[in-house]
Amino acid sequence: MAKTDAAHVRISKTLARWLRHAPETAGLQLDGEGWADVGSVVAALCSRGLPARAALLRDVVELSDKRRFELSADGACIRARQGHTIKVEAGWVEASPPLLLYHGTIVRFLVAIMREGLRPQSRHHVHLSTDVSTARQVGSRRGTPVILEVAARELAEAGGRFFLSTNGVWLVSHVPPEHLKLYVGK
Repeated sequence: MAKTDAAHVRISKTLARWLRHAPETAGLQLDGEGWADVGSVVAALCSRGLPARAALLRDVVELSDKRRFELSADGACIRARQGHTIKVEAGWVEASPPLLLYHGTIVRFLVAIMREGLRPQSRHHVHLSTDVSTARQVGSRRGTPVILEVAARELAEAGGRFFLSTNGVWLVSHVPPEHLKLYVGK
């Protein structure tokens, strides 16, 4: 986040859990596209002792470095852009990927990934980045990052369907191992 403080971080992490994985734990109702009412989200945050109001929620959305969330055009609803483990159809746009995309992970998962490919695990999609630095940042959340290079266009030509989230994250259901290699650049 650009201008972060502890409250923004706590709200962002809480929103990620509620809007991607467990809206029921906050008493929230998401529509089929993953949208929740801003007033209900603010009330749920306040009930957990978080300093919430609609303007602060807008700040969290706008200042997030990864732009994980978005507000509806009228500002009445909020949703996670991707990363869901619950059923949603967020209107991801199918698109032709660039030649290469990148995925950040850690060493402990490398053997399984190179054998089975990248799988979404409990999420809807595998998340891919257009640049190494973003992939490195994602991988470093769990330890020392390892970057994988994805032959995205080759995979698309072989039938892989790619979607582009509104925050620039590329989504695909699976990356078979033959479309992966260890990135050894800088």
